[in-house]
Amino acid sequence: MKTNIISKLLLSLSLVFVLGSAITQVRGDSQVADSQVAIQPSPVASIHSTGDVIRGKTGSFVVNMTNMFSAAAYVNVSVSGTAIPGVDYVAVVSPTLVGASGYGVISIKTLPDRRAISSNQAYSVVVKVQPGPGYTLGTSSSATMWIKPCTIAANCQ
Repeated sequence: MKTNIISKLLLSLSLVFVLGSAITQVRGDSQVADSQVAIQPSPVASIHSTGDVIRGKTGSFVVNMTNMFSAAAYVNVSVSGTAIPGVDYVAVVSPTLVGASGYGVISIKTLPDRRAISSNQAYSVVVKVQPGPGYTLGTSSSATMWIKPCTIAANCQ
């Protein structure tokens, strides 16, 4: 009777060992397959200005995203500079949508000069790409645009 029980235990242990070996073998194969999968680079977001703008006109910043995996993505931005939102330009909302083309546009609609003392001074708008999920920052993560004063020669509106 003891021999019969020991035989069954040994048989059960042998089956567990064989099945465990088979499972380990399968997992080992899948790990090899995983390591052979090409790792795609993370999307990279950068920004540049299309140039300075005359007060009363609209300027733009262009957000470029390379290595995109999806049809569209949102990129976080912050805005600073010497120009004041609501006084010198219409405030910008973050995040910015980057379309399937890999480009997104941030429009800076400048406002007429309503300062108490018009100084004919240029004011800066600086837009920075901020870190966010699903992308990394490119080398050009900040751009500046100047809102230049309107002069008669510039045909201001």
